[in-house]
Amino acid sequence: MIRSMTGFASGKGAHGPHRWTWELRSVNGKGLDMRLRVPEWLTGLETALRGTLTKSLSRGNVTLSMRLSRDETTPELVLNQAGMAAALDALVQTQEMAAERGVVLSPSRATDLLAMKGMMDAGNDADDPAPLVAQLSTEFTALLEAFIDMRRSEGEALADVLTAQLDQVAALTVKAAELAELRKGKMADALRENLARVLDNAQGVDAERLAQELALIAVKSDITEEIDRLKAHVTAARDLLGQDGAVGRKLDFLMQEFNREANTLCSKAQSADLTSVGLELKAVIDQMREQVQNVE
Repeated sequence: MIRSMTGFASGKGAHGPHRWTWELRSVNGKGLDMRLRVPEWLTGLETALRGTLTKSLSRGNVTLSMRLSRDETTPELVLNQAGMAAALDALVQTQEMAAERGVVLSPSRATDLLAMKGMMDAGNDADDPAPLVAQLSTEFTALLEAFIDMRRSEGEALADVLTAQLDQVAALTVKAAELAELRKGKMADALRENLARVLDNAQGVDAERLAQELALIAVKSDITEEIDRLKAHVTAARDLLGQDGAVGRKLDFLMQEFNREANTLCSKAQSADLTSVGLELKAVIDQMREQVQNVE
């Protein structure tokens, strides 16, 4: 089933002291154009998200916006055990040297040691973005799935609209064929009149050239090929609507072919009724082209 290039999904999450909300949206575009607004200090996150989007999407102007905040809480303090051990060893040596020289030192307190530079460190995760980047990359999967589901739902609605329009084109094509059949008598009379006119003025005219002109008159009024191609285009469009994947470009090209046949039919109509049907065809085809612009 086809997918629309229009989609939206939002989400929120948390990891440690960090909180975030993000939105993923897209509109139609000729190719895949991505704009990601994520904090630069989250090293590797944008590259990872771009890779995931590229694997999942083919077309559309896609925008990802994220707001990230951090809880203002007191960071967890961790004892620098190696530093404390070195400080205690130094304290013992100091006391021994003081005793040898008869110097009496005041007793040391734990608070004095803990106040020394480097004895207490903040938790290791405080400045390390890797755990947060990993969490965000994982949770982005759910956001992307919701986004693709919406594009798929929009695509189903588009398919319904396009199918109804193809039904109109098919019905108008049948009507055009019927009108062409009904006008055969009039066209035969007109062809005979043209033939008589040519023959009356054919003295000295090359026979081969005369045959070419008569054949050209007949071709200019025959819309059999246009009818056949319109029917074939309807079948091809229905097949594309039933396919998975990105078929928007193929449908867009097919709309150009539809329009070309409708224009030719109008130019060959030579009948008010057939011209009216041709104009109706052009109107429906134009409506289809607008819808196809949203197909991925």
